[in-house]
Amino acid sequence: MEFIDLKSQQRRIRESIDRRIAAVLDHGQYVLGPEVAELEARLCDYLGCRHAIGVSSGTDSLLIALMALGVGPGDEVVTVPYTWISTAEVVALLGARPVFVDIEADTWNLDPALLAAAITERTKAILPVGIFGQTADMTAINRIAAEAGGIPVIEDAAQSFGATHRGKRSGALSRVGSTSFFPSKPLGGYGDGGALFTDDDELAERMRWIRVHGQERKHYHPVVGINGRLDSLQAAILLAKLEIFDEEVALRQAVAEGYAARLADAPLTLPRVAEGNTSVWAQYTVLGEARDTLQAKLAAAAVPSVPYYAVPLHLQPVFAGLGHCAGDFPVAERVASTGLSLPMSPYVTAEDQDRVAAAILGG
Repeated sequence: MEFIDLKSQQRRIRESIDRRIAAVLDHGQYVLGPEVAELEARLCDYLGCRHAIGVSSGTDSLLIALMALGVGPGDEVVTVPYTWISTAEVVALLGARPVFVDIEADTWNLDPALLAAAITERTKAILPVGIFGQTADMTAINRIAAEAGGIPVIEDAAQSFGATHRGKRSGALSRVGSTSFFPSKPLGGYGDGGALFTDDDELAERMRWIRVHGQERKHYHPVVGINGRLDSLQAAILLAKLEIFDEEVALRQAVAEGYAARLADAPLTLPRVAEGNTSVWAQYTVLGEARDTLQAKLAAAAVPSVPYYAVPLHLQPVFAGLGHCAGDFPVAERVASTGLSLPMSPYVTAEDQDRVAAAILGG
């Protein structure tokens, strides 16, 4: 059993992938080629936004968004301590300070009830994360940001791309949306890649400059930028995957429902999708007080599992200078110490689910 089964997916779309890769090899425009433009147009249609900007990774997409908003030394960016390090890493790279807000006990996303207290006159952006497949309460977060003077909100949709919040797709829920095309993501390539989304014409233009070394036109660089371009080969692969993406999202939902039914009596906290949300189920994560024992039982049955973000960001050595200690963000710490992700992909079969449940419930 694969933790994330990419092989079955590849078998389904291999012909389309081969055809699209061959087209790239034939025209030879390997960076920001026509496939990138086609992908950007398809993503705009999918999200219903004005601009999609393909970039080199999910991390670079966050970095570019912050740079375009002018985040720098002395600024603060509010985010969560329970996420992959890149969410806060990019803030520190620009000399700004990540300000952490604890997560909700049921969705494991940023708790809007704690957000206003974290905002100061130095807050330059708010960066909520859609953890494990569903968005944070973006309606509440956007409202609080607006009431605080129109603070820009950057939605980190690396895990929630394909999900919805109140009928609108993740990635198009704030001033800027960001996603990752890392292979393990619900929509992932065969290498690094990412994208930015916005309806703001001026901001989109600035982000396009930044992804190409700050270049507005050839040999003219009005801003500092990075090498953040998307490869045409990755765009070609993503176009092939987009052809079946909606079907795969539905299959993920079926797998999640299968797990929920089979594990209803297990001594675990199962994931909850908030009212008004759908999840793309990037991961199916459960909380168990005896996580090491649970993981050992799964391993004995040859079932892979992963304890994501076992050390929350406020306790990482790199952020020791922020002055946090254990107990500062108790919900994040509890989820970090008890969370375990089970195999999840559109291709987890009913038999696979039975095997996972038997390993958890048996003995």
